[in-house]
Amino acid sequence: MDLRYSDEDEAFRAELRAWLAAELAVLAPQPVRDDWDARRRWDTDWQRRLFDAGYAGLSWPKEYGGQDASPSRQLVFLEETTRARAPYVGVNFVGLLHAGPTIVAEGTDEQKAAHLPKILRGEEVWCQGFSEPEAGSDLASLRTRAVRDGDHYVVTGQKIWCSFGQVGDFGELLVRTDPDAPKHQGITWLILPMDLGGIEVRPLKTVLGSSEFVELFLDEVRVPVECRVGEENDGWRVTNVTLSFERGTAFVSELVDATRLVEDLAPYVSDPAQRRELGHVAAELDAVWALTKRNVTQASRGVSGRGAFMIKLAYSEARQKLGELSLRALGRDALVVDGVGEFVEERLRTLALTIAAGTSQIQRNILGERVLGLPKESSR
Repeated sequence: MDLRYSDEDEAFRAELRAWLAAELAVLAPQPVRDDWDARRRWDTDWQRRLFDAGYAGLSWPKEYGGQDASPSRQLVFLEETTRARAPYVGVNFVGLLHAGPTIVAEGTDEQKAAHLPKILRGEEVWCQGFSEPEAGSDLASLRTRAVRDGDHYVVTGQKIWCSFGQVGDFGELLVRTDPDAPKHQGITWLILPMDLGGIEVRPLKTVLGSSEFVELFLDEVRVPVECRVGEENDGWRVTNVTLSFERGTAFVSELVDATRLVEDLAPYVSDPAQRRELGHVAAELDAVWALTKRNVTQASRGVSGRGAFMIKLAYSEARQKLGELSLRALGRDALVVDGVGEFVEERLRTLALTIAAGTSQIQRNILGERVLGLPKESSR
């Protein structure tokens, strides 16, 4: 397995570094956390710059605005933009990392033409309507109902932890279309236009004081049948396509950033035992990075490896260890705003990593069933 970059990849890296240096030098300051109109403008402006320069949708089809580039080219892009501290996907991470790739894989030609170019140009922002108050880790227990009425589905229910619902133009929505089927078999994946009647959005405050999540209430919302991705009641399979993107390369930028945080923390850690802990965390992150490069190599050869099932679990637990160690090592210095203050926010943010995008317990179930071949849990 070749984990090295090609000469073409390295030439792309040099070109990208030069472009980033020029663009970041003139980039306006990032807006405050909860100024959502300003954040949308800032994030989508950066996305448009990427598109105009030929760096948007590197792995997406050319006919819809992408570049049809190799997986390794995408990996180089994520490495360099993270190291340069360039803006990430921001308010449209759902569109760029989840919904867009799902539509590429499962959408109709009409859906691809309608949504993919606009996502890449920064003209269309998406949110996610998956989790519910009683269906988080056990997502297949969702209860939001969709009843077919001619050319529409009439949708009623509630979603929670809907990322960027306050600025989304569209949402990826999971609904139950057959209440009598086993829970994994009666689900459908819909594109939800957020301007439809019957939708209510209520922001949620996080421990960091931000409100990137909302509750989503749907009261007899009429969603056109043409918004369905995949077949009716085949939504769980489509959902696993979506989650494979969320749990795979979607973590690359965070992984690169975690390695930077290890380097930033190292000068402040003098206790020998804590330095050993930090070394262990660094080694774990390095192993996850090697696994990521292996997955990318396999993907470039048309092979779907099992490493993607392991990355989310290994990464989230390693980064949680880093957040906990940083506060123990820094003590009250962690409260300093200028300098190492980011480690307080890092620790608070990492509390959610072993829950979001599938808990560690769920990830271990997936590894046991799909990689080790252990008996599946009951799906009653």
